[in-house]
Amino acid sequence: MVSLARKRELTQAQAVLLITIGLQLTLDKSLVLGPKYVLIVLELLLIFGIGITTPLKHSLGARLRRDFSLALIAIITLANGASMVLVANDLIHGASVAGRELIFAAFAIFVTNIIIFSLWYWEIDSPGLTGVYKHDTKPKFLFPQMQYKVEETKGWEPAYFDYLYLSTTNSAAFSPTDALPLTHDTKALMGLQAFISLLTVVLVTARAVNILG
Repeated sequence: MVSLARKRELTQAQAVLLITIGLQLTLDKSLVLGPKYVLIVLELLLIFGIGITTPLKHSLGARLRRDFSLALIAIITLANGASMVLVANDLIHGASVAGRELIFAAFAIFVTNIIIFSLWYWEIDSPGLTGVYKHDTKPKFLFPQMQYKVEETKGWEPAYFDYLYLSTTNSAAFSPTDALPLTHDTKALMGLQAFISLLTVVLVTARAVNILG
């Protein structure tokens, strides 16, 4: 039986994925590697997987579901990265796509990047899509609530919104501001996200100055 808090967490993850789909529908086909509807179908599969997710009693089934979820997130990450490369190439060298449209595409990729990495953090550090892995066994992030020995934070567990906030601040500040990464894989993920965000901001700023100038 899935708790009310757990249902709310899964609904939040579905909602941000729907936002991702909406943003990708606005991208010009020249800024997407391959047919963009293939990626959208994969994202819909992930949304469907979130919708039916419940803790599985069979460990093999839980492991397969987690592997499938991570595979889908990885594919979406690579596709968004490919779009970033295409947008960067057009921003630098110029292309048939209008400058303002390129800037909006970069913004869409920036927001998508936040959502994708929030799913990464959620899946590797908490129950995520499977509802099986517990955060307090081997935490990969040190949240402020974990450091306070007060009654209000006793038994506190991060939810999806905490990882979305973590991903947002990491993209905006290019460094951790809320929770600290504790393992090499989480540091690598946060470093990659910060690099993509920094690259996007630098390229968009340069292009915006060129357009306004």
